[in-house]
Amino acid sequence: MKKEFKFSYHHLASVKELNEDQKKTLEAAEQATLNAYAPYSKFKVGAALLLNDDTIVIGSNQENKAYPTGLCAERVALFSYGAQQNKQGIKMIAITCEGDLLKEGDVFSPCGGCRQAMAEFTEMQEQAFEIILKNGDGSILVFEGVHQLLPFIFGSK
Repeated sequence: MKKEFKFSYHHLASVKELNEDQKKTLEAAEQATLNAYAPYSKFKVGAALLLNDDTIVIGSNQENKAYPTGLCAERVALFSYGAQQNKQGIKMIAITCEGDLLKEGDVFSPCGGCRQAMAEFTEMQEQAFEIILKNGDGSILVFEGVHQLLPFIFGSK
């Protein structure tokens, strides 16, 4: 039996098309990018979570010579949220990058490990959170939840 998976997302031309919460979260992710430690890949990533109480939690990628022991920005932010035993719930995550790994016209997207981490936090809070990605050309992708980026989440039923 052949089955098909379809999903939708918003592709916005610029930050100007975002609402105020989305803009604030994306700006925090861009600031977090400045804290990235990426001497090996030269690809800096920042992530920011906007919680339901309007708190922002940030993360940036942190590389290490003993590859692959570094950690992606998304997981730094999510695990920081979890380590602080925050229970407010995540409203959205914004992720930005800078570096030559993303070529003109390429779509910026989280790695599989980060997608699975987002899935875990979605499951823990029993509610999807919005995912905002800023591409190298300044365009924005907005997803309703991780299920659009990872349709067969590990442990799916």
